[in-house]
Amino acid sequence: MEHKKNSYSYQLIIVIGLIFFVNLDAIYINIMEARNFISAREMVNLDHWLLTTLNNVPRYQKPPLPTWLTAIFGSIAGFKNIVFLRLPAALCSLLLIFSFYKTLPKFKISKEHAFHASLILATSFYIIFSGRNGQWDIFTHAFMMVSIYFLWKLFSMENNLYKNAILASFFFGLSLLSKGPVSLYALLLPFLISYGIVYKFTNIKKRILPLLLFIFIGLVIGGWWFVYVRWADPAAFIEIATKEAANWGSYNIRPFYYYWSFFTQSGIWTIPSFIALLYPYLKNKVINKKAYLFSFLWTIITVILLSIIPEKKSRYLLPVLIPMGFNTSFYIEYLIRRFKDLPKKEKWPVYFNYGLIAFIGFAFPIGSYFFLELQGIYWIYFLLTSVGLVCVSVVIVQSFRNQLFQRVFYATIVFTCVVICFGFPLVDILLDNPKFHNFDELHKLAEKENFKIYDYGGKTPEIIWEYGEPIHVVERDSLYIPQEKIFGIMMLEEDSTIVKKYSNHTIIASDRYDLNYVNPEKGGYKSRLIRKFYLLKKNN
Repeated sequence: MEHKKNSYSYQLIIVIGLIFFVNLDAIYINIMEARNFISAREMVNLDHWLLTTLNNVPRYQKPPLPTWLTAIFGSIAGFKNIVFLRLPAALCSLLLIFSFYKTLPKFKISKEHAFHASLILATSFYIIFSGRNGQWDIFTHAFMMVSIYFLWKLFSMENNLYKNAILASFFFGLSLLSKGPVSLYALLLPFLISYGIVYKFTNIKKRILPLLLFIFIGLVIGGWWFVYVRWADPAAFIEIATKEAANWGSYNIRPFYYYWSFFTQSGIWTIPSFIALLYPYLKNKVINKKAYLFSFLWTIITVILLSIIPEKKSRYLLPVLIPMGFNTSFYIEYLIRRFKDLPKKEKWPVYFNYGLIAFIGFAFPIGSYFFLELQGIYWIYFLLTSVGLVCVSVVIVQSFRNQLFQRVFYATIVFTCVVICFGFPLVDILLDNPKFHNFDELHKLAEKENFKIYDYGGKTPEIIWEYGEPIHVVERDSLYIPQEKIFGIMMLEEDSTIVKKYSNHTIIASDRYDLNYVNPEKGGYKSRLIRKFYLLKKNN
């Protein structure tokens, strides 16, 4: 039995490895990653380890821990190595899911149940997206999940109170140092409320001093950087803090119900997650009603707290997927136990959900063959993906015939692994912009010919990232005339007539740079990633 329990850990690590560590460079860098990677690169190249910057301008909106980790990995393998830059986020995904797996049995569910919940979490859409990208949300929630693990011990065990308080405070501090109070509000607070409602805080007097120690150490670890920056660069700190505070009530404002479709962020688990949230339906069907009530409250309270904040973005729903993975597992556990005996009306949603997955698996070879321009090594990826998905689909169909839902569940996990391991490289076929012209070539030209580059009204993170170093930005409301005799200036195509205002200069060269990877005829083509470049020489 002990060997079987340990095998769950090994299997979970293998699945996490396949999902979060394979083909990390398959997708090009997005705007959020570009901002974060630029800050990491400037830490190393400009020695901005404490007073963090973006394009050599103060960037104190984000605490520095994830940037430090990324900077360390970047300095090891070079900042052109996307895999190494994304590795810290992937490692935090491993930390998040494995600490989640270790925490759940504390609520008196089986190791197998915890294993299933962890697989659901690992294969949820936005967890995959965040864990494979250089975004900082996964860091703060991973560290907070570990803190929750030790807080559970602090609340429920009678020994090692101070040890658990110190360990919980350490990871709590790391969470604050990753993205401020985001995870405190969106993950820890709803956990504490739900725990208090369902499990109560027993013998709290004995735990007051350890809790005070937890708060003190956590705030010291998580808050020292903010204090330092406030002291070292007060003007910039106050300006940025004021702007950030204003954004919470004036930027990306959405109605209270904006997050009500939160369960769709789980991707392939959308329908099971929705059914698992039907508490009156499922409450008498689960083995552990208390744990189910806790997971349900933890999920719903998280959504409510996030909905209160006027500023809303879909990526802010990431912490909801953590308790929702736990909550969804109760429905999956019910199906594994009782699927053979269910009435047809309860089976139809299951057939529809997993039948759709099987259909996609069967349809992929045909659709991809006709719609993708396959050549070279992409034929190998196409064949591997096709064989893998078709085999998974066959297993799903046969398992339904034999009424073996557990096999259906595991086949769904394999489906995700096949897509990431073999299907992701096929994305390159879709990146077919014939006018693609990278800004790193402009950087090479500027270094070779020894001229400085200015960007009129720029501040586009992806361009700055690809250029390789900070670019001086010319504000739109002023016509800045550089002092250099020869200099380069780039601008949006719509602003290109501005170059005529440099009447005392001669255009000695021009070019067009386009960082769009997708074809101009397809969706997702962005004009902000295009620049007209002019090399100007001052007239005598």
